[in-house]
Amino acid sequence: MDQGTENKQDREGGRDGAAHRCGFVALIGAPNAGKSTLLNSFVGSKVAIVTHKVQTTRVPLRGIAIEGPAQLIFVDTPGIFEPKRRLDRAMVGAAWEGAQDADILVLLVDALTGISEEVGLILKGLNKHASNRRQVILALNKVDAVEKEKLLDLAQSLNKEFSFAETFMISALKGDGLTELRTYLGAHVPEGPWLYPEDQITDAPLRLAASELTREKLYLRLHQELPYASTVETVDWREQKDGSVRIEQVIYVERQSQRKIVLGKGGKAIKQISMEARKELADILERPVHLFLFVKVREKWGEDPERYSMIGLDYPKGD
Repeated sequence: MDQGTENKQDREGGRDGAAHRCGFVALIGAPNAGKSTLLNSFVGSKVAIVTHKVQTTRVPLRGIAIEGPAQLIFVDTPGIFEPKRRLDRAMVGAAWEGAQDADILVLLVDALTGISEEVGLILKGLNKHASNRRQVILALNKVDAVEKEKLLDLAQSLNKEFSFAETFMISALKGDGLTELRTYLGAHVPEGPWLYPEDQITDAPLRLAASELTREKLYLRLHQELPYASTVETVDWREQKDGSVRIEQVIYVERQSQRKIVLGKGGKAIKQISMEARKELADILERPVHLFLFVKVREKWGEDPERYSMIGLDYPKGD
């Protein structure tokens, strides 16, 4: 069988003649439950940024994976928590919106923290919003760090709070249990044609992906010092004649003191952030990248509707 025939069979239903399946799988959970790590593991490449800072994910990001005749479109949603600010409400709203649009929901719970206040909030939301037509499954994450007896007790407690279709024990970081979870998802998404080419791993616009990657480096470099209220926007993207790309980005902070933190003494911090972001962008784009970062103060950017639009969130009305 030649390669063209083989690929054609894959697109039309697989070598075994199985019908094509395709569906959206929303990953929901509390902040830092491991959703972005799980998404990247499923896709086999870095799609979502990962840091130790809570609420790193701000907008739903999609990663695409193939499981037999099924195309799985994973949606990494922002962590769900009790919102206190406008930006919080926008992120939590985006998370529930991503959940409502999915065919299957995967509630990811950190087995180390168990039923936290945030997990309790999500369980209430599921009982209120989950449709009978939508499957909701439970995935306990970081199980490699918890005793088996405690895991079984936690799974039992969670299933008393909500009737999950299935329960899986996984480690998103180490890969434990991911094959079983992915196989299950591939068998339970609806039958239907694939929505993306088989070699596509995300539908995130390059500008947004580049902004998110720089924000990851910003958070990792200044994890303790950097206030939560910062954002990165790609303001210019130019293809150069030599095949390279020239990218300009603006890092917005709310106060001059925060700007000094991002710049660092003698510009050391911003140079390190730029170097790390440029290197990873070049690897992803497979060509040279010229990255220019600027740090600007924009007081109360979290109240600016245009900023929400730039980072892909709806601006929530009300105080």
